[in-house]
Amino acid sequence: MTGTASATPPPQPAVPDRKRGLWALAVLAGSQLLIVVDATIVNVALSAIRDDVGFSLQDLQWVITAYTLAFGGLLLLGGRLADRFGHRRMLVIGALAFAGASFVGGCAETAALLVAARAVQGIGAAVMAPAALALLMRVFPAGRERTVALGVWAGVTAGGTALGLILGGVLTQVLSWSWVFWINVPVAITAAGVAIVVLPAGEGDRAGRIDVAGALTVTGGLIALVYGLVRTTDTGWVSTEALVALGTAFVLLAAFGLLQARRSDPLVPLRLLRNRTVLGADVTGLIFGVAIYALFYFLSIFLATVLGYNPVKVGLAFLPMTVAIAIAARLAGGPLASVRPHRLAAGGSLLVAFGVALLMSIGPAAGYLGTVLPGVVLAGLGLGLAFAPLTAAGVSGTDPADGGIASALFNAGQQLGGAIGLAVLTTVSAARTAQLVADGNVPITAMAAGWSFGFGIAAITAFAGAVVAAITLKPSAARPNRRVV
Repeated sequence: MTGTASATPPPQPAVPDRKRGLWALAVLAGSQLLIVVDATIVNVALSAIRDDVGFSLQDLQWVITAYTLAFGGLLLLGGRLADRFGHRRMLVIGALAFAGASFVGGCAETAALLVAARAVQGIGAAVMAPAALALLMRVFPAGRERTVALGVWAGVTAGGTALGLILGGVLTQVLSWSWVFWINVPVAITAAGVAIVVLPAGEGDRAGRIDVAGALTVTGGLIALVYGLVRTTDTGWVSTEALVALGTAFVLLAAFGLLQARRSDPLVPLRLLRNRTVLGADVTGLIFGVAIYALFYFLSIFLATVLGYNPVKVGLAFLPMTVAIAIAARLAGGPLASVRPHRLAAGGSLLVAFGVALLMSIGPAAGYLGTVLPGVVLAGLGLGLAFAPLTAAGVSGTDPADGGIASALFNAGQQLGGAIGLAVLTTVSAARTAQLVADGNVPITAMAAGWSFGFGIAAITAFAGAVVAAITLKPSAARPNRRVV
């Protein structure tokens, strides 16, 4: 696709009545919830999976990494495929692939089969996520309907991570680890069936050609980048494995950038990156990924190690955060909908920063009510407030034919932010702990101080996100923030 206007009018919002609109929102939000929940639901089942399937302690990480690599690496390609072949069609294909892989994963008796199933789950998610968000923006017209829909979307996206921990703990303890996979099957199949009935078809834009070279370089580059960042947590930043992966990522992504600048029909149209609002939303989303992944990671370890919580209690400890996200997202989609997006996004980012900063006081003597609860509630309120305007900024004002790739960029930013943040923050946290142990501190005290240090960096990062949102999402009086073509 080129930057010129198409002779065919863009598809119009297609919700004929309230009931059909509710079903459309349910299937789109449900598809997004599946994707987000699956990023964490498996975490609390890892010990049971290791015992039953026979993973070594070193290889167990691939249950998580296989999904992360496939999802993060293929998002941009999934977004462009959705734009090309139709958003509804690719949503259905992705949901069915996700359901099939989830069934196989729950039945797996070997490590190799389970890792392969997790990779296919990631592929399905990479196709579903951009298609679902593009459909939401297409189905619901600008105004109150879209604002409410984005509020729901923001709530399930921001709260799904915590919900995954809760569900994972309950299913693993009450039933078995297989159910963290099997629970996806009826949900994904139902979503695919309802999507065919209530969502507009759309044929996609098949006029151009798929940028195969761009797809190969960016997919390979993102997979190498995510893999290298994930491996640094185990092998360190200067290990041969990490350096080779990160070097490969740099070369492939640089080649991708050169290709996109020279192609008439690029995988990622450069007009999207020239759009200040879109770029600002993507960068802020990346920063959010850094802060929130760090919160879940360090706090989960603290709850299990220091407070002695079992998997169910660890998941339930995040329930107040999920509730806070839902309440704030409802406010952002209702009473606060008239607040300018840059103020809502920046204010929410500040609340996240303050909430994460409160968690710096964790330590051996810290308790849940006095230390953890205020931090997670404040961070949850910030997430709920900021996510709807950020999502809208990331995909609004773009050509409808670019809806899939625009939403893929927004999703990819969060995934990369999480991978980068986790790699960097776990490294600096471990270094801080090692230094304190060497100085003669008690190990548990040193560990808590390391986590606190990680929270401090995450809080500063979230504050930077507030600054980026305030600057980039603010409409310019001299030059209105309009679509760049």
